[in-house]
Amino acid sequence: MIELVNVTKRYGKFCAVNDISLQVQPGEIFGFLGVNGAGKTTTLKMLAGILRPSAGTIKIGEFDIREQPEQAKAITGYIPDRPHLYGKLTGREFLYFVSELYRIALVDANERIDGLLRDYQLVEWQDELIESYSHGMKQRLATCAALLHHPKVLIVDEPMVGLDPHGAKLLKDSFRRYAKMGMSILLSTHSLNVAEEVSDRLAILHRGSIVSIGTLEDIKRQAGRFDQDLEEMFLQITAGIAPSELS
Repeated sequence: MIELVNVTKRYGKFCAVNDISLQVQPGEIFGFLGVNGAGKTTTLKMLAGILRPSAGTIKIGEFDIREQPEQAKAITGYIPDRPHLYGKLTGREFLYFVSELYRIALVDANERIDGLLRDYQLVEWQDELIESYSHGMKQRLATCAALLHHPKVLIVDEPMVGLDPHGAKLLKDSFRRYAKMGMSILLSTHSLNVAEEVSDRLAILHRGSIVSIGTLEDIKRQAGRFDQDLEEMFLQITAGIAPSELS
């Protein structure tokens, strides 16, 4: 459902993402890990169609993001790490605005908005201005907006930042539920425990390149360290030690 083949993004002489390839299957939660500046957000913005790759191919479903951007975006939901919402709209007004962008019929939009506001515990705040929302509430509203059009692919950048334990559990449970329904989820996060808890497979990005990819057991096998947890391996790999060099 998500496919990147030899994708590179350059800014002049600086290579932010260097020749990466990966696939995310329907119903799979794929964890995308790396320190700040590793290239995670740049990759996600290319997947969402916000940035154009310098080289390589990106497909969402059967749609090439370069050649068929509207079709690709129509089946994609994107939750950025810092959602920019219209503070002078109420939560419900904002979701109506998003539903119009996706050309969702009003009767369907009403039903879908009611369900999402209920699922993400925003019903009592739906008629309040977004500028009065806490960070966690804004994050949940951005999640509602990303799910409004029933996307087949969900791209999520640092979803747990600023969420309290209840909000984080709500989001993790919803990701598992959507994956069981066949949605492909690419989850970029600094929270290694979250990645380990919900991801079917993982990729570790370091200095723009994927240095390890697979299930947690695959990564342990690549590292030759079955006694280590994900945090220990991540810290070693992102300190500049390739998995093949770990001993």
